Amino acid sequence: MVRRVARPLVCIPTYNEASNILALVEQIHEAAPAVDVLVIDDASPDGTGDLVRTQILKDARLEIMARPAKLGLGTAYMAGFAYGLQHGYTSVLTMDSDFSHPPERIPELIQAVDNGAHLSVGSRYVPGGAIEGWGTDRRVLSATANFVARQILRLRTHDCTGGFRCYSIRALQFLVTRPLRSSGYSALVELLTRCERGGLTIVELPITFTDRARGQSKISRQEIFRAMVTVLRLAGRRS
Repeated sequence: MVRRVARPLVCIPTYNEASNILALVEQIHEAAPAVDVLVIDDASPDGTGDLVRTQILKDARLEIMARPAKLGLGTAYMAGFAYGLQHGYTSVLTMDSDFSHPPERIPELIQAVDNGAHLSVGSRYVPGGAIEGWGTDRRVLSATANFVARQILRLRTHDCTGGFRCYSIRALQFLVTRPLRSSGYSALVELLTRCERGGLTIVELPITFTDRARGQSKISRQEIFRAMVTVLRLAGRRS
């Protein structure tokens, strides 16, 4: 029997985040005590999943979706969306597992959806937004990627590649009707593009993005190339 709950869900995809995950869950619940947290773990060899399973015995607001292999960020998001719909959550928020997204901003993202937005985005690139801990090269790469995506895909949202987002039920129902073709971080661009082209209401709230202090970044040259391919593919498709 599926347990149905009328509250928000925070989805956190993980791969080798043992040094971060439990502290992050704790901070999420300090900032937003009423949310449930779903960790979507891709068979992390560092024991991330084992830590979460142990914590579940102490925290009824925590659950894990254990996947058999590293299946990619895009499929993790879609699995989280489906879980949220199946269990009757009021909205689904996604965030990174490395403390780059500030847990204290979770209530504001949820409130924006409660107030009528279909999607709220924690944005680095609106007034009040900022990035801490990045060097010049990474700042230029991120800003360029966002500029190119916005120009080619005619997007109105300023932060196209950030994963700190809250999706309404309507947005989830719209997105799960078609699988994502993108598997990595480029899935973020595809999800946003589909929301904008679908006429959904999107609001951006400023956040300070902080580079990870522990663990290893998942961004690679291959991911950057995939993102470029995704933008070009989406440019040729208008729906």
